[in-house]
Amino acid sequence: MHVRIVIAAILGWLCISNSFAQSNTPKYSNEFLAIGVNARALGMASAFTAVANDVSAGYWNPSGLTQLACKYDVSLMHAQYFAGIANYDYLGFATKIDSVSSLGFSVIRFGIDDIPDTRFLYDANGALNYDNIQFFSASDYAFLFSYARKINALGSIDVGGNAKIIYRHAGNFATAWGYGLDLSLSKSIKKLNLALMLRDITGTYNAWSHNTELVADIYTQTGNVIPENSIEITLPRAILGVSYQFDILTKFGLLLALDLETTFDGKRNTLIKSSTASMDPKFGIEASYLSMFFLRFGAGQFQEIENFDRSTSTVYQPNFGVGVKLNNFNIDYALTDIGDQAETPYSHVISLKLGFDDKK
Repeated sequence: MHVRIVIAAILGWLCISNSFAQSNTPKYSNEFLAIGVNARALGMASAFTAVANDVSAGYWNPSGLTQLACKYDVSLMHAQYFAGIANYDYLGFATKIDSVSSLGFSVIRFGIDDIPDTRFLYDANGALNYDNIQFFSASDYAFLFSYARKINALGSIDVGGNAKIIYRHAGNFATAWGYGLDLSLSKSIKKLNLALMLRDITGTYNAWSHNTELVADIYTQTGNVIPENSIEITLPRAILGVSYQFDILTKFGLLLALDLETTFDGKRNTLIKSSTASMDPKFGIEASYLSMFFLRFGAGQFQEIENFDRSTSTVYQPNFGVGVKLNNFNIDYALTDIGDQAETPYSHVISLKLGFDDKK
């Protein structure tokens, strides 16, 4: 019964993704959810779908929650992008229900704060008055409710899913609510892990509501189109992941990971692309010593850019990370580049994770 449900969901997802791709939907909808969570994962360039086995699996691959090492797992992450203009934060919690199932909850926020509102910079007399400047925030929130379970199929596989709520706002000018579903599968064969993550399997619908009375006068004076209430659809995407763990001598380990992320919103500037779908490969590696100290590298977001002489070249986003594990407490750090083709500063990402059991 479980297998039939999973197969039906995958077939339905394929049909839905194809029909959405033929409709007029915006590119890069809810793209803040594509950044990723956990400094360990970001240090490996987000090649983490087949690696995630802790609380962060609620984001990367909810079926991985069945692999929790402790009954409870909690994680925090903070990062700043664009020289500190944007803040990105994550909080995750996961717990085992029993030996075959787990629950998780995640909150993600990406926001730009203290944006000046200069609509009333000039007072009624036409004089410049800086005291009239007010400030607002533009923020995106995601709330993920995760469930995972082991099922007796194909020699035991893990299945999981997310029900997610999206809330976005730009001050008092506009707000949006969205709802979506994710589905994932995992299979372990000794030290080889395989995983499939289907994001937004039914499409995530974001209903935008605009307070046009706040901007109508300014938009009319500047010749801009006054925004209207609308529905924005986030198209499905699929991520296929594979990882393999090597044991080197008795103290050293090596983890290799590959993710193939496929989007269905038309041609993107990725390594593999067509008129209907684009695929972005991501590679990650993690070297460990005594399972306590970790060194990570990764490469992803391969893009082709045009140089001044009309020639083209391929660029990618490099990533680096380190980590320390002390019993059930992890401290991880990642250094990421938003885009190697742009002169943007590197971003520092720090995350903390704690696992614990019931006191006896």
